Formats: sequence, C-alpha cells, structure tokens
Amino acid sequence: MTGTYESDEKARTARRIAAWRRAERTLARRPGEATVGERLAQLAEAVGSVTDADGDIDLYGGGIVAELETKVAALLGKEAAAFFPTGTMAQQVALRCWAGRTGNPTVALHPLGHPEVHERDALTTLTGLRTVHPTSAARQPTPGEVHDLDEPFGTLMLELPLRDAGFVLPSWEELEELCEAARARDAVVHFDGARLWECTEHFGRPLDEIAGLADSVYVSFYKTLGGLSGAALAGPASFIEEARAWRHRYGGQIFQQFPQVVAALAGMESELPRLPEYVAHARVVAEAMRDGFAKAGVPWSRVHPEVPHTHQFRVFLPYAADVLTEAAVAQTEETGTSLFGRWWPADEATGLSLVEVTVAAPGLEWSADDVRAAVADFVRRLP
Repeated sequence: MTGTYESDEKARTARRIAAWRRAERTLARRPGEATVGERLAQLAEAVGSVTDADGDIDLYGGGIVAELETKVAALLGKEAAAFFPTGTMAQQVALRCWAGRTGNPTVALHPLGHPEVHERDALTTLTGLRTVHPTSAARQPTPGEVHDLDEPFGTLMLELPLRDAGFVLPSWEELEELCEAARARDAVVHFDGARLWECTEHFGRPLDEIAGLADSVYVSFYKTLGGLSGAALAGPASFIEEARAWRHRYGGQIFQQFPQVVAALAGMESELPRLPEYVAHARVVAEAMRDGFAKAGVPWSRVHPEVPHTHQFRVFLPYAADVLTEAAVAQTEETGTSLFGRWWPADEATGLSLVEVTVAAPGLEWSADDVRAAVADFVRRLP
C-alpha cells in the first residue's frame, strides 16, 4: 500500500513540475522547474560576471568562498561571516556558541520558528539546548511578551519574516523594542534571516541597519536569491571564528563548494537589487487576488497578510488541498498560466487549505486585471 502511494505521489509531482516547466506565464519560477543542464548552463554563464573565472578554486574554504563571506559581512555590517552548507547547521552552531558565551542554554523563539517545525528537534537533540516560547499566537512576539517571560533565557531568536505565520514582520519600532527587551533580560539576539534580504522595503531600512540590531544573523542563499543551497552566519569576528570550529565538528567543512557559491553570488547580483520591486508588486497582486475571489463568488477566502510584508504571502480557501492543487495544475496545463502551486491542508477540522504565493521577476509582467482574470479562471475549475 505504501509503495502504491509513493508511486502515485511521484507521478503527481512529475506532472506538476512538467506543467510548471511549460508554463508561459507565472508569478515566479520554482526551483524544481529547471533541468540539470539548464542549471549548469546558468552557472557557467554567471561565473564571469560574479568572480574571476581564472581565480583560485576553493579547498575547504578560501578562494571564492572567502570572497562570498567578505561580501556578506560587509553587506550586513558585521565583522565577519562564515559560509555553511545548510541553514539548519548554521543556526544550531550560532545558538550553541551563544549558549556557551552567555552561560544559559535556553533559547526564546516562536513555536512556528524553523528549528521548532522543520528540523526534527535537532536543536534540542544535537545541542542539548532547550526552548521557551514568548507567545503561541500566529504573529511575531511583542516586546512585552519577551520582557515578561517567566524564566531566564540566554538568546532571543527572531525569524524575519516568520514564514509559517504568513511571512510576517514586526514594525521597525517593534523590532527595536524586541531587541531592547531581550538585552534587558541579559540575553543576546540572533536573527533567523533566511529571507532577511526581502525585509528592507517593510522596515524602510538597509540590510546593515536591520542586521545591526542583532548580535548575529543567518541568511540563506537559495531562499529568495535562487541559489543552489548554502547559508552564511555573520557576527563578531571571535564569534565567527568559534562558529568555524563547530562547523568542522558538525561535518560542514566541505572540500569544494564553488557551484553553490557562484549561484549565491549570482543571486546577490541579479535578485537582491530587485527585491523592493518584487515586494511592491506583491501588494498589487495580493489586492487583485482578494478582489478576484470576491468577484468570483467564492464563499470565503483570505489573503494573508492583507498587505504583504515581503514578496511572499499566503492564500486560504475552504476546499480540500488536493482539489485546489488539481485545479491549479489543470489551469497551467490548459492555459499556460500558472497562478498557484501546490496547496496544503491548513486546518482539517474546517477544511481550509493554503498556498504560498511568491512574486518575482516574471510576476512583474502581470497587471491587476491579469491577476483577476486568472483567479476567475481558477475558480471556474473548482467544484
């Protein structure tokens, strides 16, 4: 029975990817759409523009890896940065280092944060750290909730934006107050900035000023920037030196990583400058979707946040996830327009499902009327 389900799921996945790959119009290209050959061709094309193609290759760091680390540290206004193969490893190392320095192994973070939801309890299982939650509400914690935590904590970890609450951010003033509240409790502040790149529009501040509020920051190179994989941890020089030691212990001292680094540098060159434009247009798309569902007579719908904080947001509808996914794939196959990707159950008790929407370069070509028309066509395919 399990084998049949796995075989069916592989077939469904292959169908979705094939449809997305052939789509003539989409709001953003998905990572799984490209073929191996296409990705290799993109890397080869990017090398000459992002680094010296005749420069030294990396061996256990150095070379092009060191170039990227220096660039990220400068961009975030930190003394140093270290490249990691994964964000999961980077953040475990960061929180472990801070626990040793503060003498407190307790981390305050949101229960919807990445370490609590997507890492199989790695933080507690591998590092021996423990977590406490300032709030369980699907939003960022408030300064008061951090200040009033009923037990000491050594590190406050803030995910910016908080993806599983709908890519939500605090206001700039709230972020300042959150950091002040943590330090009033003798704690350090670490930013889970996997998507920090796209936060500048909401905060109205450059990256270095945002990162400057935290003692350390992690950023991802494949989320938002479209890289292959990899992450960076930035902070004080002595902290990063210690992090490199733990990176080695965790198995992150990779022999060669130049393909990931080339892709990261390419994303920083091509995507990073355009993110404010994507965020601004995501707000146009979100409003048009909300209007489109209302005009199409859908009994209930929600776009969250109502005004997106980043270039990503969520849409909720009262249908089963497989029904909505089938409608999305059928629309793509039949019209060449890909409005939505795969849907997921949001609340099985009420039958709600959700989809995450990303607006990137391809989405800039969509007018509000284009979005409303695509929504109407999508709704016509629902029961």
